[in-house]
Amino acid sequence: MSQTPQAGGSFTFADWTEDPVGPADSTPRLARAQVTNSFTGTIEAPGTSCSYTIAYTGETTGSYSGMELLSGSVEGRKGTFVLEERGEFDASGTRCRFEVVPGSGTGELAGLTGSGGFTHRHGEESTEYTFAYAL
Repeated sequence: MSQTPQAGGSFTFADWTEDPVGPADSTPRLARAQVTNSFTGTIEAPGTSCSYTIAYTGETTGSYSGMELLSGSVEGRKGTFVLEERGEFDASGTRCRFEVVPGSGTGELAGLTGSGGFTHRHGEESTEYTFAYAL
């Protein structure tokens, strides 16, 4: 298995539902978010399932971690896999790094490994991502 050069594409947030965990009127505070994204490019996944745990350290700052289930294809190879995500955010946007969860690939994506990331600026409809992978 050899790692590919940096590949990528873009994704859009299709849905975001967030609920507080514990007191919601102070910082630090915790929240859970259920998110649906739509990926195009190297990863083609029209409706992902994602769950984040968010730690707010200020009104517009904090960090998060989560898992995202993607069903679709990677450069035409079909299957399903999970990304483990970790990032931070502030008033300007969000930065995230992700890795394929080992053993999560199915179908033609069995054995998939890889990592990537993105930077989202508030107000942008679409976010570019990078993804280097091996099959």
